[in-house]
This record gives sequence, C-alpha cells and structure tokens, in this order.
Amino acid sequence: MSIEGFEDWLKTSAGQYVLDWEQQKHDLLVADIFGFNAVQLSLPGHDFLRANRMPLRFRCDDGRYDGVSEVRSDLHFLPFANNSIDLVVMPHTLEFDPNPHQVLREVERVLVPEGHVIVTGFNPFSLWGARRKLSRRQALPPWRGAYLSVPRLKDWFSLLGLEMQAGAFGCYAPAVTQEKWLRRFRFMDTAGDRWWPIAGAVYVVQAIKRQHGMRLITPVWKDRKARAKALVSVAQRERAEDR
Repeated sequence: MSIEGFEDWLKTSAGQYVLDWEQQKHDLLVADIFGFNAVQLSLPGHDFLRANRMPLRFRCDDGRYDGVSEVRSDLHFLPFANNSIDLVVMPHTLEFDPNPHQVLREVERVLVPEGHVIVTGFNPFSLWGARRKLSRRQALPPWRGAYLSVPRLKDWFSLLGLEMQAGAFGCYAPAVTQEKWLRRFRFMDTAGDRWWPIAGAVYVVQAIKRQHGMRLITPVWKDRKARAKALVSVAQRERAEDR
C-alpha cells in the first residue's frame, strides 16, 4: 500500500484533527513506560516519543516518509538485536505496508520480555471506514491504506505472544475536509465515547510482550538488604547470650 501523500494529508484540517488526538494519546501512554531504548517506526516528521523519558529514543523508517530519522531500514528486517528494545510505537505503520504481519513479527523479535508496543490505525468499522469503501482504489491517503480492525490486530498479537493491555478509539466526526464542518461535528467526540465507543475513526492500542515460563529474579539490592537484616539479628542474639 502506497503511503505517498499521507504526510501532506496530515497537514490538512482533517489530518490535523486525527494527528492531534493521536499525539495526545501517545503522550499519555508513553510517559509511564520505562527502560533504555525506544523506537518509532514511520512518520519521522512527528515525534510520538516526546513524552517518554528513556535515554535512547530514535525514529526509524524505510525512506518513504519526509522527515528526519536516525535510522533508515527495511521495516521487514529491523537492524536491532533480539530482545533489545523496550518500546516500539507504530503510527499508521501497518496499514500502509504490503506485509504488515512481517513487520509485527520483527517488532516482537526486537522487543525485550515485558516490552511494549503501541499501534495506531484507522478503524474500518467507522464513518471513515465507510468512506474508504466508497472511495476509488486510486484515491489519495488516507483512503488508500488497508485498514486493520482491532479484533484482527488482537488476533495477530495473540499469535506472536503479545498481550493487549489498553486501547482507545477517537475522532468520531464524519470524514469531512473543511475546518468549519469539523468544528460543527466536534460534539460527536464527546457523544461517541459514551454511545458508540468502538466506532471512532482511529484507534490506539498497547500490547506487552509476554514470555511464558520466565521467572522474575529479585534484585540484588533486596538480597543484600535481607542478608544485612539477618546479620543484625544474629549479632543481637549473640550479644544477648553473652550477657
């Protein structure tokens, strides 16, 4: 699926409407995820990791996007070691890729156990999804992508050992292009969260890589603290016996 023109669309009123919601949700989600390495796949012109506090944060893309990225790579073969990344964010990465499942497999490979992945996409079961079906095949983005539903994405997660943890839908206004109409339909964002929460135009979901059979090891400092308490108890007992 071609991504050509998607960055330009994000600069339109409708694109900014979607981007503002997604940026806000990413800021909330990534702020409380800790580790050492975080990577954003695609859309390097927008920083979806800006609220995260990991020491190493960088953007990776395959050259299809305009913007500054620290790493250029084929997303089907990421240049990162196994179990080396704590957080991966994927803003509209899968729906515009010809082999999205392979990209997701690579993400699972590079994630550390208990690492996080955040995926953003357009919801096919929405007014925007209906608009896409009515659009011509050669229509410009965002209608050109292959929209993935959340249930389908959840199935892919399950197959790869990723457990969905959180998610949200947003942008309930119809797929209009003019700012004045978007403002008039803004009331639907509040109503949508209450009355039809799964019908938002876009979604963001968070999953964690689970490694079955993994045993958590107690940090060394806790062992030292326990040994120190034991030594104090022994010393106190010996002093009592001497008396």
